[in-house]
Amino acid sequence: VCQREIDCDRGNGYSWKTTLLRNYCKSKVKQEWLSGKYSNDPSQFSLPEKSMYPMDVNIRGEILEAELER
Repeated sequence: VCQREIDCDRGNGYSWKTTLLRNYCKSKVKQEWLSGKYSNDPSQFSLPEKSMYPMDVNIRGEILEAELER
Protein backbone atom coordinates (compact mmCIF):
# COMPACT_ATOMS: atom_id res chain seq x y z
CA VAL A 1 0.00 0.00 0.00
CA CYS A 2 1.20 3.48 -0.78
CA GLN A 3 2.57 5.28 2.27
CA ARG A 4 1.28 8.56 0.83
CA GLU A 5 -2.29 7.24 1.01
CA ILE A 6 -1.84 6.16 4.62
CA ASP A 7 -0.37 9.53 5.57
CA CYS A 8 -3.22 11.29 3.79
CA ASP A 9 -5.84 9.21 5.64
CA ARG A 10 -4.17 9.86 8.97
CA GLY A 11 -3.87 13.57 8.15
CA ASN A 12 -7.60 13.65 7.37
CA GLY A 13 -8.34 12.36 10.86
CA TYR A 14 -9.17 8.73 10.09
CA SER A 15 -8.51 6.35 12.97
CA TRP A 16 -5.83 3.67 12.62
CA LYS A 17 -8.59 1.08 12.20
CA THR A 18 -10.37 2.97 9.42
CA THR A 19 -7.03 3.67 7.73
CA LEU A 20 -6.16 -0.03 7.87
CA LEU A 21 -9.51 -1.11 6.42
CA ARG A 22 -9.49 1.51 3.65
CA ASN A 23 -5.97 0.69 2.56
CA TYR A 24 -6.30 -3.09 2.94
CA CYS A 25 -9.27 -3.09 0.58
CA LYS A 26 -7.44 -0.84 -1.86
CA SER A 27 -4.35 -3.04 -1.73
CA LYS A 28 -6.38 -6.21 -2.29
CA VAL A 29 -8.17 -4.76 -5.32
CA LYS A 30 -4.89 -3.41 -6.72
CA GLN A 31 -3.21 -6.82 -6.43
CA GLU A 32 -6.15 -8.53 -8.14
CA TRP A 33 -5.91 -6.09 -11.05
CA LEU A 34 -2.11 -6.40 -11.27
CA SER A 35 -2.31 -10.20 -11.23
CA GLY A 36 -4.58 -10.12 -14.30
CA LYS A 37 -7.66 -11.43 -12.56
CA TYR A 38 -9.93 -9.11 -14.56
CA SER A 39 -7.97 -9.01 -17.83
CA ASN A 40 -10.32 -11.21 -19.85
CA ASP A 41 -13.68 -9.82 -18.75
CA PRO A 42 -15.72 -8.96 -21.86
CA SER A 43 -17.06 -5.64 -20.53
CA GLN A 44 -17.04 -3.35 -17.54
CA PHE A 45 -20.51 -4.59 -16.65
CA SER A 46 -19.25 -8.13 -16.07
CA LEU A 47 -16.78 -7.00 -13.39
CA PRO A 48 -17.74 -7.76 -9.80
CA GLU A 49 -18.58 -4.68 -7.76
CA LYS A 50 -15.68 -5.33 -5.39
CA SER A 51 -13.22 -4.99 -8.27
CA MET A 52 -13.76 -1.24 -8.38
CA TYR A 53 -12.27 1.04 -5.78
CA PRO A 54 -11.25 4.71 -5.89
CA MET A 55 -7.54 4.77 -6.77
CA ASP A 56 -5.12 7.57 -7.52
CA VAL A 57 -3.56 8.15 -10.90
CA ASN A 58 -0.31 6.35 -9.96
CA ILE A 59 -2.08 3.11 -9.07
CA ARG A 60 -4.21 3.29 -12.23
CA GLY A 61 -1.01 3.82 -14.20
CA GLU A 62 0.55 0.70 -12.67
CA ILE A 63 -2.53 -1.33 -13.58
CA LEU A 64 -2.59 0.05 -17.14
CA GLU A 65 1.11 -0.78 -17.62
CA ALA A 66 0.52 -4.34 -16.37
CA GLU A 67 -2.42 -4.75 -18.77
CA LEU A 68 -0.41 -3.44 -21.71
CA GLU A 69 2.36 -5.94 -20.96
CA ARG A 70 -0.07 -8.89 -21.05
